[in-house]
Amino acid sequence: MNYRVSDLIIRIKNATRSSRKEVVFDNFKINKAICKVLVTEGFLESFEAVIKDDRKVLIAKIKYEKRIPNFTDVLVVSKPSLRKYARACEIPEIQRKGRHTIILSTNKGIMTGREAIKRNMGGEILFRIW
Repeated sequence: MNYRVSDLIIRIKNATRSSRKEVVFDNFKINKAICKVLVTEGFLESFEAVIKDDRKVLIAKIKYEKRIPNFTDVLVVSKPSLRKYARACEIPEIQRKGRHTIILSTNKGIMTGREAIKRNMGGEILFRIW
């Protein structure tokens, strides 16, 4: 596993496609931060850190409404081979391309595009989610 962000997002995507209620992934700081953002945005119900088989893991519960997941699809933007960055003035243009939320990594932590615009901050665009 080279890229933790992509691994986390694709695991959640695969779990929603197979109608699972929970997904398990490694306990890293960046995974916790992304899960916090996804909970506040309504894509996940909750997450918790537990010890399973002598390893620290995160267990996230996927949010469903009438058996339909709130998580539809995701597009990983930044990859280890090519990082994508955006300034605060460029974020509204990126978000206008559809009904999706972009998740950024800034020097103040992981946040959505709307929060970054309010704080007038730019950063690395991790992924788009809708």
